[in-house]
Amino acid sequence: MVVVLHNIRSLHNVGSIFRTADAAGVEKIYLGGITPTPEDKFGRLRPQLIKVSLGAEKSVPWEKVSDTSKLLNKLQKEKYKIVAVEQDKNSIPYFKFKAGRSRMALVLGNEISGLPQSILKMADRIVEIPMQGNKESLNVAVAFGIVAFRVAYK
Repeated sequence: MVVVLHNIRSLHNVGSIFRTADAAGVEKIYLGGITPTPEDKFGRLRPQLIKVSLGAEKSVPWEKVSDTSKLLNKLQKEKYKIVAVEQDKNSIPYFKFKAGRSRMALVLGNEISGLPQSILKMADRIVEIPMQGNKESLNVAVAFGIVAFRVAYK
């Protein structure tokens, strides 16, 4: 499984996703749009991200991509199933998703606006975490952990 982060803003969220990705055996993380990388443009480590990732940015390969849609097209050509994590009228509960043995790209979006329709249209499947309380959604890093472990160990 590879992970595609599109326009995640928070260094803490990205660091947490790196740490969880390491634990779940993720092959690679693609950082799209405004998603910060573990290093700034001068090659300096970002302390807020590193503090949370606990070194996972060294053990999980990552790549900065400028065009998430272009990346998803490339992954589809490489036979990856594109699975978006988002609340949408076309989504299914994550626990009903059957991953099978196919290669998969798990795509997560911005903490406030989520994934744009242009990316959702590219998804082979959209999964969501059903909510029971007063909150409409979970933190993106928490949502990633729930879905990633479900997919990795199903």
